[in-house]
Amino acid sequence: MAFGIFGAWRKHAREQKASAVGAMTVINGPGRAAWTPRDTVSLTRAGYAGNVIGFRCVRMIAEAAAAVPLRFVEGGRELADHPMITLLQSPNPGQDGAALLEATYGHLQLSGNAYLEAANCDARGAPAELHVLRPDRVRVVPGADGWPEAYEYRVGATAHRFAMTCDAPPMLHLRSFHPLNDHYGMSPLESAAAAIDIHNEAARWNKALLDNAARPSGAVVYRGADGAGTLTEEQYGRLVEELEANHQGARNAGRPMLLEGGLDWKPMGFSPAEMEFLETRNAAAREIALAFGVPPLLLGLPGDNTYANYQEANRAFFRQAVTPLARRTASALSGWLGWRWGGAVRAEPDLDRVPALSDERDAQWNRIAKADFLDADEKRRLLGLPPREVRT
Repeated sequence: MAFGIFGAWRKHAREQKASAVGAMTVINGPGRAAWTPRDTVSLTRAGYAGNVIGFRCVRMIAEAAAAVPLRFVEGGRELADHPMITLLQSPNPGQDGAALLEATYGHLQLSGNAYLEAANCDARGAPAELHVLRPDRVRVVPGADGWPEAYEYRVGATAHRFAMTCDAPPMLHLRSFHPLNDHYGMSPLESAAAAIDIHNEAARWNKALLDNAARPSGAVVYRGADGAGTLTEEQYGRLVEELEANHQGARNAGRPMLLEGGLDWKPMGFSPAEMEFLETRNAAAREIALAFGVPPLLLGLPGDNTYANYQEANRAFFRQAVTPLARRTASALSGWLGWRWGGAVRAEPDLDRVPALSDERDAQWNRIAKADFLDADEKRRLLGLPPREVRT
């Protein structure tokens, strides 16, 4: 998932650069991420709170990416202690670092946008706290050059404006790639919206079938003694009440029916097309997983044993969905925060400490170790390690 960054630049960079198409930038009026035709809140309720596949995909990606450890480097040297490390480990009184990153990754999956606020900054712009803001409450305020000059955070009738024209921007905007929107990102949830609707409707159909027979499972036929097939109003009402009370709902499944006075039961089956709703639901679930980049095998979906085993599927999940997200978020945090303490600190995911990728990493180490045409420093550089310290 590729996403752009708004708010991670300094004032002098804005003065030196201007977009040639800034005057032609389309400005979106709604104060939320632009969905077609859904808004962020409705789509989140349908695809996350109301859909087990969407919920599980978002949780798997957010939790896995937040669990990837970060390493901090400055001038080619890995840091063990730095104010930026302390800030990301304990960003605010209500969250630790993993919870902050998990919320950030979750918002990116649900709305395509994530907003981080730098709070209580000192004179150099170094923040004392970081907070994740709800994307549905944030609106981009573009300037004359097309770039965001401010962000507006609105709750009810109260609004707060974050100006982005200062030396230390107070807001970091992470967004997924959206080819049709200049300021907001597109989430996997939006791409999977049609499959989510199908999956939810199939679940509701199945629930209705269990509750009160969404379609008749059979018909009660009345044949009177004189051959007439008509019940009196009183007989009809009594029959309906008995069927609803004794033969509908999951608790009455398989209960025998006692018929009297010329009543006969005629079972009615489902057509092959009607019986395909389960496969339709599974196909919709696979499409949802595809939009998020989660192998269906990890979700327990039938008929998708594409990978040789679970380990291969898990490795593909980390390579295709988790690692790119962690890399780009770490890069964005570095550009936004890394200079505020007077240095140039860079954060990057430490993939050597990710168990799911250990086999690939071992193979890489073995290949580089056996490369006799490389010296020790070249091997260390290929492995992402700093040069050896020269002792005098």
